[in-house]
Parts: sequence; C-alpha cells; structure tokens
Amino acid sequence: MRPSGRKPDELRAVAHQRARAVKLVLASGNPGKLREIGALLAPLGIELLPQADLGIAEAEEPHHSFLENALAKARHASRASGLPALADDSGLCVPALGGEPGVHSAYFAGRAGARQERDARNNEKLLSLVKEARSAYYACVMVLVRHADDPLPLVAEGLWRGEIARAPRGANGFGYDPLFSLPALGKTAAELDPAEKNRISHRAKALNRLLELLRDPDRS
Repeated sequence: MRPSGRKPDELRAVAHQRARAVKLVLASGNPGKLREIGALLAPLGIELLPQADLGIAEAEEPHHSFLENALAKARHASRASGLPALADDSGLCVPALGGEPGVHSAYFAGRAGARQERDARNNEKLLSLVKEARSAYYACVMVLVRHADDPLPLVAEGLWRGEIARAPRGANGFGYDPLFSLPALGKTAAELDPAEKNRISHRAKALNRLLELLRDPDRS
C-alpha cells in the first residue's frame, strides 16, 4: 500500500533509508562513468561495487540499441556477481549523420589504443564528418536488475541536447565532451565543473529517473 499523509521530510527519510539498503555492482569499466555515477549515488549511501573489483570482465555490446546493450551488461554483471547490477549504455547522436556515432560512440574510429587515444580519434573523425548541421544530443539508457533473470528491470533514459563545436574545448569530462557544446551556457561539456555536469547531463537525468523508480513502493 502506498504511504499516505506523510510530510515531505518523512518521505525523504523513507526514500533515503530504502536507498541505503542497496548494494549495486556497476557494470562498466569506463573510469569516467565510474566517477560520474559514483558521485551521483554517494549522497544516497548506495554502495557501488565496480565490476572490475570483483574480477568481472566487460560484457559484449553487440546490439543496435542503447536499451539492449545496457540490459545485456546489467544481466552479465548480476549473473557473475550474484548481486543486483546497474548498467548504462550511452552515446552521442548526431541527426545529420543518421544518429551516428550512437551505440558505436566508444569505438567510432576503431578499437586500437588506450581509451584516451580512442577518444582523440573519435573526436577527430566526428569533426571531419560534421558540416553545417551541427545539432547533437547525448543519450543514456540506464538499467537496474535485482538479479540476472529479473523479469521486470528498472529502466530509465535521459537526453542532453547541444551541438557539435568547431574545435575541442575544455579538459574535464571524457569521450566527446570537448566537442559537445551547450549554447545556453557558452561552454562545452568538458568546460563544465564536474558537479555542474552531474546536475544536467544525460546520465544524471537517467539516474535520477531510475532512483525515482527505485523509491516507488509499488516497485519494491
């Protein structure tokens, strides 16, 4: 039954206590994602366990949608750990390029080299392809499974709209952040303070929506 007649402070306390009981495996080896998701979950007292710390290899991502890839990663981590798992699949989408890089964002310019080298090549390739139509958005789909065969995983998405800058700017963030321009702020994502990015990004939006589902007593 839904709680009724509670004051806002009491509801926040209930939600906070519910969150504190959650221990999650994070199905990602991306250090940027680990930092961002960890920072977003830390105030809620959720214990986040990176899958690499448990000896879990990254899952394959063969699918053509963010949802399918996120779900595959979450189920893989949960099955290997025996714990609930959180995964996201995200990427930069440029409508003028038919939605590319999209689900191929991480390896848009190939798989060779370390992550920073791939990021640099990806950004260079993107700049070479984008012409006058520069609208773009980051997309994130986040999935939480309570166990590997969870028939009703929690799913949330977030979009962050901007455009492709003419040249990279900024030293924060990762991936395409130096090229992801936010005209309303006059900055790229890589020029934002990390705390500011974590308030407005696609990943923040998706995670906040996921936490709303987690706190919903009908989904407990």
